Amino acid sequence: MSALSRRECMTWAAAAGSLGFGEAFGATIRHTKKHGRGHVHHHKHYEIAGSAPDSLNGVAHAKGMHFGSCLSTGLSNAPGWKDTKSRASSFDDPRMRALFVAQCGMLVPENELKWYVLRPDPKKFDFRRADILVDFADKHKVPMRGHTLLWNRGRWMLDWVKNYDFGSNPATAAEKMLVDHIKTVCSRYGERIFAYDVINETIAPDTGELEDSPFTKYLGPNLVDICFHAAREYAPHAQLVYNDYMGWADKDATHRAGVLKLLERMKTSNLPIDALGVQSHIGSNAMGTATGLSDVNMAEWRKFLDAVTAMGLDLVVTEFDINDRYVNGDIAERDRAVAEYGKTYLDVLLSYPQLRYIMAWGIVDKYSWLQSTSPRPDGLPKRPTPYDSDFQPKPLRQAIVQAFEAAPLRPELTMKPA
Repeated sequence: MSALSRRECMTWAAAAGSLGFGEAFGATIRHTKKHGRGHVHHHKHYEIAGSAPDSLNGVAHAKGMHFGSCLSTGLSNAPGWKDTKSRASSFDDPRMRALFVAQCGMLVPENELKWYVLRPDPKKFDFRRADILVDFADKHKVPMRGHTLLWNRGRWMLDWVKNYDFGSNPATAAEKMLVDHIKTVCSRYGERIFAYDVINETIAPDTGELEDSPFTKYLGPNLVDICFHAAREYAPHAQLVYNDYMGWADKDATHRAGVLKLLERMKTSNLPIDALGVQSHIGSNAMGTATGLSDVNMAEWRKFLDAVTAMGLDLVVTEFDINDRYVNGDIAERDRAVAEYGKTYLDVLLSYPQLRYIMAWGIVDKYSWLQSTSPRPDGLPKRPTPYDSDFQPKPLRQAIVQAFEAAPLRPELTMKPA
């Protein structure tokens, strides 16, 4: 297991000493060019998190990109999801906040903007947890992504949504519920959130068609139009993203085809979409499918990415981690396999200049959501992130650094209006 470098220790210690919460950053990044929709705006002389040159964000920034992660303020509240507060509340740990400030230059809420946290009932919005993270992002000059305005899978909807009485004109009522939700969230945060995953996971991987949900039932494909038009109206500055977990294995072919079909319809209909979010939960399936780290069809994966970028869309890695449930060997062997797999995956994505930033779904093993899914056969904790549960860097961190260093230099792309 590798030790922290002297510089990294100093950077982390400085950040830790400031939390909670003084300013603690290592460098100044200046931006003087004007940028368009979805750009990360930093005013002159901002001292920002993750600005040390050898931080993960600093290495990314040297190539015109950014690196960030999610944080969580408490239990997910997802229907049927078993979690523990000690796992879920990464933000409560001052070491976690310090490491985030030292390494990351973007923040996304793990659960705080999902309906099952934000909407306990039809009439109430509970922004308390989301406000904590947005305020933290403001304090530390960290650009914030919004995840998600609609997770359109019935499985992850609260009972009140699934059982809601939409009345005698259900399509009109369902549209109003969606638009009101998007208006409320986007209006509250304005330009404090620079990008939104407008819709998350609306394509069923087994069929390539729309997932079942109350909104699909009454609105069909038009729910996509409604959400993206509303997001553009109420967040005209933001990068608007469709986000999904299609992967690079043969088993994902139907899922990839369904996502392409959706994107093609969106572009043909002139919907205001700016990017595809590639979640990048790679390795074994989150629910435990024994994919190992070898089920890859690189040619078909590149064909898919080529088709997406040919539509004029950007790519965003939105939720990167590696599930090592079925990786055998001791800790060193597991970490080496995960790092090699991650480097191969990121090298492919980073070869596309349309990719401007990478978000990890957690950077410390003990706080990964994957600890709450199907366990490893040997009962040991999973090791899916760049840092272990003692906050020590692992080979995956170095693999991420090497992938950024090997990537082509790119300007910070200006997003064209959709």
